[in-house]
Amino acid sequence: MDYGILCIIPPIVVIALAVLLRTSFEPLLIGCLVGFGFIAYKEHTNFFDGFISSLYKVLEDESTVWVILVCGLYGSLIGLMVRSGGAMRFGQQVLKRLRSKRAALLGTWGLGLFIFLDDYLHALTLGITMKKVTDHYRAPREYLAYIVNSTAASWCVVVPLSTWTLFIGSILEKCKFAEFGRGNHVYLSVIPYVAYGWVAVLLIPLVIWGLIPLPPKMKKAVQRAEETGITIPPASGMTALKMEHFEGGKPPKTIYFLLPIAVLLVCTFAMDFNALKGVMIAVVFTFLYYYIARLGSFIQLSETLFTGFNSMVYALALVVMSYVLKEVGDRMGLTHYVIGGVKPLVSKQLLPVLIFISISFITYTTGSSWGVYAVVIPIVIPLAQSVGSNVLASIGAVVSAGVFGSNACLYSDATILTAQSTECSNYDHSISQLPLALLSFGLACIVYLVLGYTV
Repeated sequence: MDYGILCIIPPIVVIALAVLLRTSFEPLLIGCLVGFGFIAYKEHTNFFDGFISSLYKVLEDESTVWVILVCGLYGSLIGLMVRSGGAMRFGQQVLKRLRSKRAALLGTWGLGLFIFLDDYLHALTLGITMKKVTDHYRAPREYLAYIVNSTAASWCVVVPLSTWTLFIGSILEKCKFAEFGRGNHVYLSVIPYVAYGWVAVLLIPLVIWGLIPLPPKMKKAVQRAEETGITIPPASGMTALKMEHFEGGKPPKTIYFLLPIAVLLVCTFAMDFNALKGVMIAVVFTFLYYYIARLGSFIQLSETLFTGFNSMVYALALVVMSYVLKEVGDRMGLTHYVIGGVKPLVSKQLLPVLIFISISFITYTTGSSWGVYAVVIPIVIPLAQSVGSNVLASIGAVVSAGVFGSNACLYSDATILTAQSTECSNYDHSISQLPLALLSFGLACIVYLVLGYTV
């Protein structure tokens, strides 16, 4: 069924309503309903059956279950660390060494470069860890969220070992572009061409040092924090983990935070970068460690597990609804419509930049990165080969487009989880950092234009 230009209306409705209403879930829901209205009309099907069946399909999908379990268990783990006092104590230790706002922001950037295994782990851990430090120097949460999000997926795709690189490597194997078991090795050759990832990460210290001016919304947030001390934007909407220490527990120590994080990182790495297995082991270890150390009773620890998991419910609802929006886009042929519009413009020199621009539109409007990779990379490889363009640059353009969507889309999973960890609404976070994301986008376009004519 050919929907033509109708396929871009649902995501446009979502973006327009999000800006108008300054919220996220309702625009996502309305955009999905608009899409299913088109589908029901064009395909002569029942509107309610279509919506419900797609919702079932999303909730039954293995990747959705994986996201729910990983994010929920991250919430449980963070809840335990917060209530142990370890996270607070770690923040106090860091605060002694970072003696200015600029140092705190640069410290956040630097710490983010060490958490590269997974963007979910990065977004949740870095935000929770550093918000006390940046609050002390009256840096607004919007600023913190920008740094956290821009070093999440952006850094994961330029470091050879992460869940992102392994996933992309597996796609390269399925496309026969890499031999079985050599996908991640071949991806090493793609890394230099992931322009947006490099630009987004390297732009951050330039912004912190004032070499690049802050966008108006970010500047206004900085003024609010400096003049009033209010670092959290009004009506954030995100549930923060504000839990008291375990009753009768021991004085907080930094080790209560660092050891669970170390176990999480080591286990995720040891389990072939399986974030779910890693966080499961970390949660069990932390529960037993705190119980043996007598930080809290068995009941207190158990209640904290559920409280932490529940703190992720709103974020998970946004993620699930964004998946439903992607399902709408898939059924209406959004990806093929955009690629079809680009094909008449294709040339050897312009292919990388056209791929980056067109796929960025898809990832920005759908909030999906990995799903787009799975569909687009198998199309791009033979397309680049057929016109004689550099295949590695074209693959890098697709990867960059996915990262741009992860950073810039106000309902992408990375944006939502960053907002959750920094206690800043995803709307305020997304709008305040959007000009910087667009600056990185523009610079990446220039890079791909140059690459098209030189490699």
